[in-house]
Amino acid sequence: MAGTMTPTDIAAYMAHVGVHARVAATEMARAATVARNTALLELARRLRSARAALEQANAQDVAAAQAAGLAAPMVDRLQLTPKVIETVAEGCEQIAAMPDPIGEISGVKRRPSGISVGQMRVPLGVFGMIYESRPNVTIEAASLAIKSGNACILRGGSEAIQSNLALWRLVQEALRAAGLPDQAVQLVETTDRAAVGYLIAMPEYVDVIIPRGGKGLIERISAEAKVPVIKHLDGNCHVYVDAEVDLDLAVTVTDNAKTQKFSPCNAAESLLVHRDIAAHFLPRIGAVFAAKDVEMRCDRAAGELLAAVPQARVVGATEEDWSTEYLAPIISIKLVQSLDEAIAHINRYGSHHTDAILTRNHISAMRFLREVDSASVMVNASTRFADGFEYGLGAEIGISTDKFHARGPVGLEGLTSLKWIVLGNGEVRT
Repeated sequence: MAGTMTPTDIAAYMAHVGVHARVAATEMARAATVARNTALLELARRLRSARAALEQANAQDVAAAQAAGLAAPMVDRLQLTPKVIETVAEGCEQIAAMPDPIGEISGVKRRPSGISVGQMRVPLGVFGMIYESRPNVTIEAASLAIKSGNACILRGGSEAIQSNLALWRLVQEALRAAGLPDQAVQLVETTDRAAVGYLIAMPEYVDVIIPRGGKGLIERISAEAKVPVIKHLDGNCHVYVDAEVDLDLAVTVTDNAKTQKFSPCNAAESLLVHRDIAAHFLPRIGAVFAAKDVEMRCDRAAGELLAAVPQARVVGATEEDWSTEYLAPIISIKLVQSLDEAIAHINRYGSHHTDAILTRNHISAMRFLREVDSASVMVNASTRFADGFEYGLGAEIGISTDKFHARGPVGLEGLTSLKWIVLGNGEVRT
């Protein structure tokens, strides 16, 4: 087991981890569906029974993070609350209940030559996951790896090391209980940052890297990796309030998209409002934001309409604000003349993550869905729904704003590939 090796010689340690991952990937690819599902159900049970121990380990990380002056959004992401534990346990159960994609054959067509040609879904092999703060990602990544027949190497942030170690031990116990190799999910046990450099440069062991964290981390991984990367750099998500809209719905959805939780990448960071509805909508949402101490960075027209709202924190927006992911109680607000202007603004300044239109006009809604170039596009719903669990994927490995292979929340299918298969009966090419 990789955990028996003391990670002092980082190069040797990471090669050791990589060798075990490659061997485990072969075993996982041929493991029976029932074994993989059993591991997931075992993991869900163990998460619930170990809740007190997990909270204790997490408390050490939270205390250390606060003492080190870690930013509030990062500390928030670090929390392993009873609700978070229950959510990841439910995610394991939901994934176990899903159809097994591995070995599925599709699109078989008989050719004039007599052969039949189709595609089979297979695991990617080994993926490396590099992430910050959120310890729940340890379980989400592990559970998706198990179900999809992959092996994974997890490298969480140093700020969550005690939480991640405690969670990983439960994963290993669940794998062993199901008769599967515990090296199928390995956690990099050193907080030495050099381990990341080795992980992203081991194509002989790792097939794909999935970074999940701040823009700086993802830019570094993308620039230095020697294996393919599934990534998103940031989540500058927009809500556009159309001229024809149910005002009560617009206030409720916009509030939720921004304030339900400030730190996730699917929280709204920019609000666009059609000029024809602005005088009716902005004072109402402004009062909601004022009550929740949300700073509003506005263009001049929006600022004038919000100036009269009691206790409203209204400041002038800069050009930089239109493309900023705040992850904080701050939102940029701009008035637009038309749907065309809204779409153009989103495609220029957005991060191609998640954007929503609030409207009663079906034609406008369909145009928005077609023309906004983002991984998730929504009509009359909060951007906070852009999540693998909410999409019915069981969990997600991350949200991809790339256009190749996987886009949006990456669940089971995003961790698989298709290979061509040919079925014949002695045919030869002439």
